Amino acid sequence: MKYDKFFELAKLAGIEEAELYVGESYSLNFSLFHSEVDSYSSNKSMTILARGLVNGKFGTANCDSWSAQRAKYLVDEIVANAKVIENEDPAFIFEGSKKYKKVNTFNKELGLISIDRKMEKAFELEKLIKNGDPRIIEVASVGYEEEAASTTIMNSKGLKLVQKSNYFVYWAEAVAKEGEQTKSGFDLYLGNDFNEFKPEETAKEAVRKTVSQLGGEACESATYKAVLAPSVVKDFLQFYVGNADAEEVQKRSSLFIGKLGQKIASSKITIEDKPLQKNVFARWFDDEGVATYNKAIVKSGKLQTYLYNLTTAAKDNVETTGNASRGGSKMGTSPFFLSLKPGKKSQDELFEDIQDGVYITSVTGLHAGLNPQSGNFSLQSSGFLVKNGKIDRALDVITVSGNLIDIFKDVVEVGNDVKVFPSAVACSSLQIKKIVVSGK
Repeated sequence: MKYDKFFELAKLAGIEEAELYVGESYSLNFSLFHSEVDSYSSNKSMTILARGLVNGKFGTANCDSWSAQRAKYLVDEIVANAKVIENEDPAFIFEGSKKYKKVNTFNKELGLISIDRKMEKAFELEKLIKNGDPRIIEVASVGYEEEAASTTIMNSKGLKLVQKSNYFVYWAEAVAKEGEQTKSGFDLYLGNDFNEFKPEETAKEAVRKTVSQLGGEACESATYKAVLAPSVVKDFLQFYVGNADAEEVQKRSSLFIGKLGQKIASSKITIEDKPLQKNVFARWFDDEGVATYNKAIVKSGKLQTYLYNLTTAAKDNVETTGNASRGGSKMGTSPFFLSLKPGKKSQDELFEDIQDGVYITSVTGLHAGLNPQSGNFSLQSSGFLVKNGKIDRALDVITVSGNLIDIFKDVVEVGNDVKVFPSAVACSSLQIKKIVVSGK
């Protein structure tokens, strides 16, 4: 009811159709260093994005609080903004989907747990890492992040949708030393059921990732068979699927132009957007109010669809895929929960398959080291040699290079070791035919 004033003023101002997008959030963040709290913040915020059609053109405006004065400000800004817009793209205020499949994963219990208890778990995590291995010389940082959000979309066509979500993350970075070599490692836990977090498991993994890097050195420069760790697959996957954005295709800046229905990857590759999967990333409507649905983007290697919002769908004369995503006042598209369909083999079985090769566990510098026009990349990396089907020594100071499209074409097997990342991606290890490694 409190937003009615906006729609009344919009109508009086000659705005043909109007919409409000209201985002409210609560965040809690703290970190520890040497067993003391070294940072702490707790914030509540509001974002209000308004849109309106004036003479067939969108005007936009935004503010961070609500009042009658703010309502008038938004209306005035929409009218003024629409007058200077030169964009000829079709504009829509959505009347609502015929059917919505609601998914609720909000856990109200998380907000009832005391901050002291949340801090106790962080101190416990720090202590477990410190005592996890004699080579651990320092716990560089331990932290906790919590986010609760509510999204409301309402418009002059009578649509009103509300969704709530929340999650928390514990993360830790450790430092190990052996001889003159020092390495750091990182692990995290993501969820929204506090009772499921086990500090000992996160500590064990953080210690393992850190000490396993000790003793590393560069390998001989060559082309190797490879297994890519889930964290590396996640990085490549996000860039790869970015090419399915219909706007990028329409702008002729996608590697998937003209590839719809064609084979673009190994038949082992199925990539899905699963916004209705019951996890902390669940979304049952997109940022235009369109009902979401689970869909294959790539199925058995074939490109099934581009990702659309209402505007890009109208340009191609197709239905939107319900992937509208706001970046401020601009409406783009994105997958809501990107999922690589797992295979049946364990990571150890993938190592057995390649016998001799490399296991790449991290890549850095994708934004600078990957050419979006060609897909070619050259990235600083780390990992391990694989000998006789087993993990051998660590690799240090190496660079991997190749082509993003070829990586997914060269997939031999997909592992079953699924990891879920805070960037809303679920994926597992990939066994690929080859990757070029520059070392000694």
